[in-house]
Amino acid sequence: MFGFSHLHSRSVVLAALVMVGSLVPLEALQAGKYNQVLSIGDDAPKWEELPGVDEKIHSFNEWESNSVMVVVFTCNSCPYAVDAEDRLVSLHQRYSGKGVALVAINVNKVEEDLLPAMMDRATEKGFPFPYLFDESQQIARRFGAMATPECYVLDRERKIRYMGAIDDSPDGKSVSKRFLESAINAVLASKTPAVTETVPIGCRVRFERSRGSRRSRSASDP
Repeated sequence: MFGFSHLHSRSVVLAALVMVGSLVPLEALQAGKYNQVLSIGDDAPKWEELPGVDEKIHSFNEWESNSVMVVVFTCNSCPYAVDAEDRLVSLHQRYSGKGVALVAINVNKVEEDLLPAMMDRATEKGFPFPYLFDESQQIARRFGAMATPECYVLDRERKIRYMGAIDDSPDGKSVSKRFLESAINAVLASKTPAVTETVPIGCRVRFERSRGSRRSRSASDP
């Protein structure tokens, strides 16, 4: 079972992540800059037959009756993703009765992020939302996801209406702007969110390199 109590202090973990270039940098916010694949208003990529921690297989259209869909790329191994867990649970509890579906997806393939560890984590935290695993990593690539956590709000037509961070506090301790919640409220009211894109702050998604690549590792690599 994954748990940061078995690691060194949080500060040591974060320092190590920064040293290897696994943190997504914080930059000035500018809509349209932070996703190299999708733009606001694009159709959301769909997936088929992803396994979940509930030992069932899930496809994108499973939630077609929901008026809003929130897709969150997350994992077990990133401290920022761990810090986001309680906020995601709270969001699900507050919005699931309003027609909002929250679906978490992990694509990392290190041992602590594989499906068995995901099941342990979901049980430990009591995740009330689906937590899916994509071994191919293709759904994250198609969404242009860079970080864990990284959020996407989809409207009834499943067009992208918001993408980026949950809020303006990476650890959730000093939140002043609730980007994800505000976007959900706007889409539920058939309005355009005041903020449609923010910097996804977190650990880099651990994409596998193409076989045969001999590029040296750099701070810009995932």
